[in-house]
Amino acid sequence: MSKFQPLGNDTHTLIIMKYRALKSQDLPGMLPSELVRLPYLQDIDLTRNYLNGTIPPEWGSMKLVNISLLGNRLTGPIPREFGNMSTLATLTVEFNQLSGPIPTELGSLPLLEKLHLTSNYFTGELPETLANLTTMKDLVIQASGLDGPIPLGISLLTKLYDLRISDLNGSQATFLRLDNLTSLKTLILRSCNINGSLPEFLGSGRMTNLDLLDLSFNKLSGEIPSNFVSLSSVQRMYGYQYLILFLVFFVLLANWNLFRSSSKGNTSGIVSCLRSHQCEQNLSSLHINCGGEEVPLDGNTVYEADQDPGTPSKFFVQSKTNWGFSGTGNFLDDSLEPDSFISKNSSRLSMKNSELYVNARLSPISLTYYGFCLVNRIYNVNLHFAEIMFNDGKNYSSLGRRIFHIYIQGELVQKDFNIADEAGGIGKAIIKNYTANVTDGTLEIRFYWAGKGTTGIPNRGVYGPLISAISVNNPDYVPPPKYVPPPEHKKRISAGVVVGIVVAVSCVIILLLVIVCQRGFLNRKGTLERGRGTRRKWIVTALAVSIVKQTH
Repeated sequence: MSKFQPLGNDTHTLIIMKYRALKSQDLPGMLPSELVRLPYLQDIDLTRNYLNGTIPPEWGSMKLVNISLLGNRLTGPIPREFGNMSTLATLTVEFNQLSGPIPTELGSLPLLEKLHLTSNYFTGELPETLANLTTMKDLVIQASGLDGPIPLGISLLTKLYDLRISDLNGSQATFLRLDNLTSLKTLILRSCNINGSLPEFLGSGRMTNLDLLDLSFNKLSGEIPSNFVSLSSVQRMYGYQYLILFLVFFVLLANWNLFRSSSKGNTSGIVSCLRSHQCEQNLSSLHINCGGEEVPLDGNTVYEADQDPGTPSKFFVQSKTNWGFSGTGNFLDDSLEPDSFISKNSSRLSMKNSELYVNARLSPISLTYYGFCLVNRIYNVNLHFAEIMFNDGKNYSSLGRRIFHIYIQGELVQKDFNIADEAGGIGKAIIKNYTANVTDGTLEIRFYWAGKGTTGIPNRGVYGPLISAISVNNPDYVPPPKYVPPPEHKKRISAGVVVGIVVAVSCVIILLLVIVCQRGFLNRKGTLERGRGTRRKWIVTALAVSIVKQTH
């Protein structure tokens, strides 16, 4: 593995070096301040390496046009000296461990078009001087520890086509006036403490290029402006419960999944789509190998296959058993078409029951599993995780951070869950145990990405919730014994048995009549009585013969 070394006197070859060759090389070491010796150097692209240390402030004296340090282990602040680079057009420092405030001096860069600061550990507020960056086209600052509110001057950046700001702490603020940003294609203002009502300019028809709108995890309220019907040009829209209710009537115009895709504004319980599901039998357990094939374990437990490929807007019900899932979202900025919602491990796994962790189901935003036709009881819920999309080693693929929330029955049970951190490493299993109270026959387990973590390591589009397997059971529940009907042949009485019964009954009747007649004959004297008795005997005998004939 090569390493950055201090530059010697012979630097002429580096003047014309294609720095693109230094991308994704797992380079260790520190950034060399000696690059200032290259007066004609314009681009520094050290994307996806294993560099640590700080960003040299000496670079601020160079005539750099593009700086990309995405996906390293850099710490410390962004040097305020960078405000002196009047030629700088691109500054990308995403997915590092940078800290400190955003230098106000960055607002002095007259040619800056792209500023990406996502997934770091900055402090303080977004500087007001960002409003001076009138050449800005691409501004992305997500989950970096900063405080709000969003500077009002952002509305002056009329050349913006991609604006993404998320996870701001601090005070609340109303929606920005963005009606002059008519070039916007992507607008993400997620979890920015925005309150008040939705502005009518979003539906004014001026933002004809808008493709993606994400306003989730804010504090918006009030009525939906009637002109929002013009948002039918938006292909992807996430997370705002009022908007979802209003736009349901033209949902087919866009790629939206309205199947409880937001973790806010929804109550726990049976989903309306499942209310009509007929339960032939109520069950007390559930086992799913998420994203994988059927796996038998321990002789009597079978984890059912879950191999539906999924889509950006998917609700799937396993017709043969008692579960289903709902997935929502597109993986942004990735090169895969279509998106892949199942991940397969490519390395050797050594944990117990490793077959459960070979595959996993993914989602960019929301992934919800439903168990239905369950007996109303308290259940043990075991969620199986293993991070299989990052590498474990001294390379850039080990620097990914997957962070998401876990909800059970609508309640947040784990915030900012990081699989690798909890498991103690990449490729290691962790089983999270929870309890759930099922009161209406349905269990809901939701995983939700709220914008934190990395989204471009090892590649663009690697983020969001990931689950390997789910097991749900109630060990104390004893199902009632099943009714076993008698065999078919015991239900019928044969013709011979019927004949025998009739003959026996007939004989009894004849015997009784004979006895009665004999008693009557002995108690009477004279010929007349004898004749009558004889006549009774004849009648009884004829009756008996008639009965016997009818039985044959």
